[in-house]
This record gives sequence, C-alpha cells and structure tokens, in this order.
Amino acid sequence: MKVAKFGGTSLASAEQIQKISTIVTSDPERKLVVVSAPGKRDADDTKVTDLLIETARARLTNKDGQAELDRVVERYAAIVRDLGLPDTVLEPIAADFNERLSMSTEDEELFMDTMKAGGEDNSARVVAEFLRHSGFEAHYLNPGDAGMILSDEPGNARVLQQSFGKLREIKDRPGITIFPGFFGYSTAGKVVTFPRGGSDITGAVLAAAVDAEVYENFTDVDSVFVANPSLVENPVAVDEITYREMRELSYAGFSVFHDEALEPVFHAGIPVLVKNTNNPQAPGTRIVPERAVGERPIVGIAATDGFSSIYISKYLMNREVGFGRRLLEIFEDEGIPFEHTPSGIDNMSVIVRDAFFNSATEKRVLRRVRTELQVDELSVERGLALVMIVGEGMHHTVGLAARACVAFSRSAVNLEMINQGSSEVSMMFGIKATAIPQAVRSLYHEFFEH
Repeated sequence: MKVAKFGGTSLASAEQIQKISTIVTSDPERKLVVVSAPGKRDADDTKVTDLLIETARARLTNKDGQAELDRVVERYAAIVRDLGLPDTVLEPIAADFNERLSMSTEDEELFMDTMKAGGEDNSARVVAEFLRHSGFEAHYLNPGDAGMILSDEPGNARVLQQSFGKLREIKDRPGITIFPGFFGYSTAGKVVTFPRGGSDITGAVLAAAVDAEVYENFTDVDSVFVANPSLVENPVAVDEITYREMRELSYAGFSVFHDEALEPVFHAGIPVLVKNTNNPQAPGTRIVPERAVGERPIVGIAATDGFSSIYISKYLMNREVGFGRRLLEIFEDEGIPFEHTPSGIDNMSVIVRDAFFNSATEKRVLRRVRTELQVDELSVERGLALVMIVGEGMHHTVGLAARACVAFSRSAVNLEMINQGSSEVSMMFGIKATAIPQAVRSLYHEFFEH
C-alpha cells in the first residue's frame, strides 16, 4: 500500500485535480490519498488557506466575513464546474463553509483552526466526488471518524500516540480513501490544525499507521535540489537523501517538505519519495534511513531568516553553577523556544525566532536577565539568518569549515556565528538576513561547481 499526498499546487484547479486522478488510478497500490487545500493557480493568485484566514479575521474584527467567504466558495465553484461535476456537489461545500463562519468566536484560536481546516476538508470531498464521477470507487474520510487525534494546541498541534491504532484500520477500507490533510480533532472533539504545511505531517502519520510501502509526496518540482532554485540557477538535483539530512535542510528553509513531517516515517523506517504532479515520470528524490556517501560530502545548502540573537556576557560565567539553566528558564517562562545557544567562557548567545520575540517580549526578557543574573553586557541583534550546509559525508571530510569560510569571504559576507552539531551532519552559520542570496550562491559555487 502506498500513501500519496498532494500539495496545494496539485489542487489549485480542475486541470490539476485531473492529473491527480490519473496518477492515483494508474497504480492500484495508491489506496490512501491525502490532499491539501487549493493553492495558487499563478503567481498573483491567493491560496485558499490564506483566503480562509482573511475570512476568519474579518469575523473576529466584528465584520460578517461573508464577502471574504464568497471568494473561497467561488474557488470551489470554478473547480467543480471545470471538472464537469453537477451543481449538487457544490451545495454541501458552500453550506459547510457558511456553517463554519457562523460558529462561536469565543475561542478565537479554535475558530481560526475550524475555518482553516475547511480548505482541506472540502478539497478532499471534491477529489473523492471526481474519482467516483470518473468511474472509480473512492470515499472521503473525515479525520475525526478515522481517529486522527491531536494535542489541544490550535495551529500547532501534534499527533497523539493513541491515533495510530484506529488509523491502522484504514488499510482494510475498500476502494480509494481520500483523506484531508492539515487537521484532526482534540480529545475534546474540537478541530485543531498542524502548523502551516501540515498536510505533509498528515501523510507521514498515515503512512506510519498503515505501514505503507512508501510515502509519496507530490509537489510542483521534479525533485529536491541542493539549493533554492530561486537563488541558484539550475541547481543540482538530489537523487537520494537521508531523514537526518532532510530534517536539517527542512529546518533551515527547504520548503519542499515540512520539517516535522519526517518523524512518523523515520520511526517506522518508511521511505519517502518526493515527486512532481506535473511530471510524474521523473524519478524524484528518495528520502531513506541510510545512503551511500558519494564524492560530494555536502548534499544541500539551505538558508532561512527571521532570527534574533540575545548576547549575554558575565565575567567568570563558567564558574557560576546553573547560570545556563536560569537563563533558559526566563525564556521558558515567556513561552519562547530557543533554537541555539553558542557560547564562550564568559559569554553565550541565545538564538530565537522573531515570531516568538516581539518588542514587548524583548523588554521583559532583558529586564529579567539584568536583574536576576546580574550580567555585565546584554544586547539584542535582529535581522539574522541561518545558513546551513548539510551532508552525511561531512563527518569524514577534512577542511569543510575552511572551504565554507572562504566562500563567505569571497562574497563579502560577515559571519555572526558558527555552530556545528555533535552529529556532524550539518554546519550552521549566522549571517545578516540581507546577505542570504550571495551567501548561498557562493557556497553552491564552492561545493557543487568546483
């Protein structure tokens, strides 16, 4: 049994859904299909999920949200019409969206999740209807009925272990099962969503639950590339990559795969195959537990911005037992996850994402650090980016750090931080966010064009 997940661009129009139908029905082992909400039809278009967020925000700011919702329903109407499906297919979809809009807004986060989840939910209904219309046995399956139970964390939910037993029963369902991605239900029965891009997570959870032969992740590129094609012209394609390598690259900005999505298939040892809906004959990229390391020690370069660094210095810090714990407790109290903590003898920095560190939070954290830890120096630097070079071959290769630093120097990029994990599968560099393009291009030239 194969689990096939299709991203937003694969659902953007009737033409794309017809491609999905052809791909799914061409292989009888593709019995479980996960779908996203319709994505952009072109560069100027808006994703359905973003339209739904606009709708929810309108309602939460004392508007009725009807004009915004009408745009959503029109997207589905165009798809239903262009697929040649009867108008009766659209009626329950429109009714479902209107019912969501009329729900209580007392808990704003749950209301937002309920609205967002409508994109995937109704996308799955359309795909199942089209497959049936085309003569195939296909069934829409609601995540709640299937047993997709998530933690009660709206917008950032995680699957609960108790889900897997019930989800395993999907293996025995007849025909093709169409499953909406991105959301599930809390133990209290409320709709909660994974983080954005969470349909990848849904697919991985289901692949692990049914012990799939492979988890196929269909997107709009032929393969994973060693660097962002918008920064590097015609980058080298990756044939095979390990879970660890992909996890590191996804964390640092590889948008092909959600960075949390690998956990279920990693533990189950199920290979992932990234393929292109628009070119399904292309071999794609395999994500596997282990691979043979070739001539190149580096498998990818990634960069992502949106970070800040809090620098702390105190004389004889290394002699002060518990200093690091007390520092990080301040961040914990504020609900701020830390990303990295590079340190020296008398100083350390805490790298955090800007999303968790607004100006009000910054003031509270700095005040507590000064008063509770009695530090000598304290400063914040914003506008940072993290650049990573990743590869299983790094562990056995001498001189990689030197080559990377030469590449940064060649492109006049100043390094704010260097950090290498103990696994030695990646090396991380902190730079100014504005320097991302030249940094990535210079690293690519150093490791892939020499």
